[in-house]
Amino acid sequence: MISEKLRSNFETAKAIWQQFSAVAQPYWTSDVKGKAYGLLAGLLLLLVAVNGLNIVINHVAGEFMTALSAKDQPVFYKMLAIYFGVFVIGTPIVVLYSWVVDKLGLHWRTWLTEHMLAKYLANKNYYRLNNDAEIDNPDERIAQDVRDFTSGALSLFLNILSSIITFFSFMYILWNISHQMVAVVFAYALAGTIATVWMGRRLVGLKFDQLRKEANFRYNLIHVRNNVESIAFHQGEAHESKRISARFAEAVQNYNALIGWQRNVGFLTTGYNYMIVLIPSLMIAPLYFAGKVPFGVQTQADMAFGQILSALSLVITSFESITGLVAQTKRLGTFQEALEKRNADDAVARVQAEETGPELKLDSVTVKTPGNKQTLVEKLSLAPAEAKRLLITGPSGAGKTSVLRTIAGLWNNGSGKLTRPPLASMAFIPQRPYMVLGSLREQLTYPRFESDIDDTKLHAVLKQVNLADLPERVGGLDVELHWPDVLSLGEQQRLAFARLLLSNAQLAILDEATSALDIANEERLYKLLAERGINYVSVGHRPSLNQYHKTLLDLKVDGTWATNSVESLKNNQTDAVSFHPNPTNQFNVQPNS
Repeated sequence: MISEKLRSNFETAKAIWQQFSAVAQPYWTSDVKGKAYGLLAGLLLLLVAVNGLNIVINHVAGEFMTALSAKDQPVFYKMLAIYFGVFVIGTPIVVLYSWVVDKLGLHWRTWLTEHMLAKYLANKNYYRLNNDAEIDNPDERIAQDVRDFTSGALSLFLNILSSIITFFSFMYILWNISHQMVAVVFAYALAGTIATVWMGRRLVGLKFDQLRKEANFRYNLIHVRNNVESIAFHQGEAHESKRISARFAEAVQNYNALIGWQRNVGFLTTGYNYMIVLIPSLMIAPLYFAGKVPFGVQTQADMAFGQILSALSLVITSFESITGLVAQTKRLGTFQEALEKRNADDAVARVQAEETGPELKLDSVTVKTPGNKQTLVEKLSLAPAEAKRLLITGPSGAGKTSVLRTIAGLWNNGSGKLTRPPLASMAFIPQRPYMVLGSLREQLTYPRFESDIDDTKLHAVLKQVNLADLPERVGGLDVELHWPDVLSLGEQQRLAFARLLLSNAQLAILDEATSALDIANEERLYKLLAERGINYVSVGHRPSLNQYHKTLLDLKVDGTWATNSVESLKNNQTDAVSFHPNPTNQFNVQPNS
């Protein structure tokens, strides 16, 4: 039973170490390792200097106290002068040491944040992890856990190194004072470490849970901020308050358990530290009273005993920070493993995609949900002529948007073969277009970070989508605003079409992209795509969309499908009755559209 438990603890420690190495090691082998090792070398030199000063202070303190007790003024003032010199030299060394620690921590955090961010945004990982229940709050892991990990890991490393140097520096002093005290300091440190680890082992899990629960609480607050208008319209304050309070209560409940265990560990560590003051005195005082050692040895023994015990008691004195580092390591380690994990096994069937040219073709494509839990569309085949200006319809849950995701390369679960233009030459407009954090110019040129498109062309394309007055209304092309609050949904959709026209896309994927527009604006936008020769695939339910498409793909909830030529439906009024224009014109039109 005991051996099984030890084996389990060993495996857990091994897994944590492997995660720690996987997160920490890349920085020290990266292209910035030169600066990293340079800062580390400077830290080591300063650390040795600080410990050297401590040894000098220990010796001077003993002589100082002996001279004071013997009323030896010349030696007393000599030691006082040495004290002053040590402080003058030591002050800049200690300050520089702290500064270099902060610089190295910042440099490491900067590199690791950019490293994690690059992986997060590569290969659509951010999209895939959004549906991964095991990876909560990836934004918090990048922004906060990376910061805490780098500072905690660096602090622990320096504490370990300092403890090693301190141990060997003061062991010689204490050994010369009392062999017995050396044995006592080892035994006391070992007993305290075992007791602290045994009592505090529960803290690791509690701190891991606390990080997750605090992140969930913050996420709910951000969710309210991002959906203020919808919540206000629905008068959903009570519901949101209840949900946020529940998240906060979970964090408070876990934190209550955490501080309870910290209290228990605190009883041990506080008493442990108090005894450090008493033990040297209890052992040296009899020798002093017997006249075997001078008075200053008491001070030397106190300092040496305290320094060695501090070095040996690193687990005890740093236990809370160690448990916090372990929790951060687990969060970053699992996050990095998820980033490097492939979407699926090679043995699992996937939709094979080829990017060969401007045409779109589907050959027996079966679309499944991530994890292959549900088949949405079975063996869908479309020739290039059928896939040109394609309108996808069907009931809710039939997989309309899922087909778009497969075409766009976001999903590949399923089977079959897909031929499409390069992803870089495809554009996507959802029902609620993505409004970037930035200026009107950036809205139009997204996702290009820098663009050489001149203002005349930007104004011209805004005029084409019936937004000619927008720059003047908002204060120019370079004004940064929160665009979802400034623009109606209809204006956002027209702005997204302007972005599409500027992108030189070969294929546009439109998911209810004109649902908030009136018929005139909808017609204007589709005609612009036709004039530019841009092929498009649309999802929509409005009968008015038929006239802008050549082929209708009707999906069923059972995975079956059917295609029809829109032209043939026009000629066959009986079969095409469901495609007649809505006589009441009851479309989703907003006043500001």
